[in-house]
Parts: sequence; structure tokens; C-alpha cells
Amino acid sequence: MAVDYSLFGGADSLVEGKRTPRRTYLPEQEQDASTAHEYVGPPQDPRDFLWLMTEEPHRTRRMAIMQAHPEVTKLMGHEPLTKFVVLGVVALQVALAIALRRTHPVSWAFVGCAYAVGGTANHNLFLAIHEITHNLAFKRVWMNKALAVFANLPIGIPYAAAFKRYHIEHHKFMGQDGIDTDLPTRLELLLLNNVLGKVFFATFQILFYALRPTFVRVQTLTRWHLINVLVQLVLNYLLVKTFGLRPLIYLLMSSFFAGSLHPCAGHFIAEHYLWDGSSQETYSYYGPLNVLAYNVGYHNEHHDFPSIPWTRLAKLRALAPEFYDTIPSHPSWPMVIVNFIRDKEVGIFARAKRLSKEDKEKVRREQKVVEGWDEISESDKSS
Repeated sequence: MAVDYSLFGGADSLVEGKRTPRRTYLPEQEQDASTAHEYVGPPQDPRDFLWLMTEEPHRTRRMAIMQAHPEVTKLMGHEPLTKFVVLGVVALQVALAIALRRTHPVSWAFVGCAYAVGGTANHNLFLAIHEITHNLAFKRVWMNKALAVFANLPIGIPYAAAFKRYHIEHHKFMGQDGIDTDLPTRLELLLLNNVLGKVFFATFQILFYALRPTFVRVQTLTRWHLINVLVQLVLNYLLVKTFGLRPLIYLLMSSFFAGSLHPCAGHFIAEHYLWDGSSQETYSYYGPLNVLAYNVGYHNEHHDFPSIPWTRLAKLRALAPEFYDTIPSHPSWPMVIVNFIRDKEVGIFARAKRLSKEDKEKVRREQKVVEGWDEISESDKSS
């Protein structure tokens, strides 16, 4: 069936229309004039997150796929190609940074190169670090950590070591409030839940993802945190000492654009925000930008099987189409950003949250106290 891209919110302005059509795409769904613009469910209450009591969906689907397709385990394991891609992108960025040492930082050539080439390259390195975090570049853990520190170099700010623990917690405790630092905070909900707030959030996504974890869940520092910082500072110092400040400005500008209003940055919003009135917590994207992003668009597949590397995620989808072709996916990362900003029915609030075990236990204790008072009240009435 040919994809009708007119159904995916091709807005000409940020204010047109009261309600957009469906913004996600279900391959096996029969779309006709009467159903093409229907929503899965009613709009979510924008005053709060969607609180769920159910288990996160990926463990259940992983078990079902392994039962239906036990050969899926053959797709697991490290991908030797990753280290060569990382080496090439790091070399490209360092070479461009040095080449631009005589170009003014506010010139069109400098900014354009930082956005188009640098932003794409550093976004690729963000996702290389994501891939390496799952130990999918080498068999040995320390070698993966070392490669992550190396991939971090053109980004300019050391974060690879800290990202590893936060991201593994995101997988293990997806949606749990106070643990999963991928989730927006209550303060973000209060301050950014409007068009201007969403523009600000989409423009400065990189800062939110960098700073939010330190306020939500502080890590204990390890020697790899120290190695990450020292190696990064040494490179930054050598660049500035040898070639001046502009190469470092280029790298930092590239990192900013990589996590801002950049086509590839749509994946930050596309992955786990709720769309079309649905409670589906993870969305995939199967478009061409995956070539630049380690196939991170195969996000349901990645969460179901974090041990399958980027080069084999498409094979996972092909192996189990009955599981993946039946759930909605995004047709466009850039349009995700546009729809996120312009549509009142999606925003900071559109995330699924769960209580942590500690909070659940607290709620249970409070319920027992209330039930106890109710029993006392009933006994008083009877007496």
C-alpha cells in the first residue's frame, strides 16, 4: 500500500487547524477517506503525565518473540563495523574543526558547516555512544568504555561515562518516576507546556538531556568518569593551544545543533512521547535518516532486544513482522518536531510514567492506614 504522506501533519504554519490528523503510521492498517483522520483515542489531559500501573511493554514482547522465533538469539552480539565508523566520524570532525580555524565563527560558512555537517556528525557520535553503551562494539566491557570516551572527543563536553548508567537505568526502569531520567520533570511540565515552551525545549534539547539527570538522580563517580573528563580536557586544550579557539567553537556548535532543531534530533521526541491519544510508550521510525543514526529509529526493536546491534535491527523486524508491523510508527523525524510544537494534543505532558517501587510501597502503606480508619469508622457506627 502506498503511503499517503498528506496524513502526517504537513503543516504550512504553526497555527493552522484546530486538530491535526494522525501523525503516526500503521503499515497494515486499511486507510480510506472515512478512517484516515481518526485518532486511536481521545486527547490526553495536558495538566499531568499519563500514569500507568501496567508493566513496561518491552519485556513482554521480548519473551513472546523469543518463544515464537527462538532463532532471534543469533542476531545478538557485537558489531565490529562500529569502531571503524566511529574512527571515520571522529577524524572527519577533528579535520573540519582544524580546517575552519581561519573562518569567522559567525560567518555563513562556519555556521552552515557546523549545522549541516557537524550537527549530523556529532549526532552520529551521540548514537555511537548509545550503541557502545550496550557493549555492542567489542566483546570486552573496558574496550567499549574506551571507545565511548574516544567517540566523545568531537562532542567537546565529556558525558559518555555518565550516559552509560543513566541509559541502562532507562532500559531497566523505563517510565519509573525519579529513576528514568529520560522523562521530563514536573517543573518542565509547569514551565514549558505551551507553544513557546515547546519551541524552547526543542531548540535546547541537548541541554535538557545533559542537565536533567544531575538534578533527578546523582551518580557516584567512577574512574571512567575521571578518564572521560581528563581525555576530553586534554584534546580541548591541545586544539586551542595549537589552532586557537575556533576549532573548539566549531565542535561545541556542532553538538548544540545536533541536539536542537536538526532533522536527526527529531528522534529524541519521536521515541517515547505519546501520540494520537494512544498509550503506546515507544515508537519506531523506518525512514532514510536511520543511515546517519545507527538505526536508532528501530526503537521498539532496540528496547525489545538491547543486545542486537544496529546492523541487525532491520533483520529483527523482518524476522518478527507480526509484532512490529502491527504497531504505529513515525514516518518522519522532522515532522515530529513540527507537530510536537504546533499541536496542543502533544507536549511535555505526553509521557507515560510509573511509580517507583518506593513510591508504590508508600501508596500501599497509606492505603492500609485509610482502610484501617474505615474499619474503625464502621465499628463506631455499629456500636
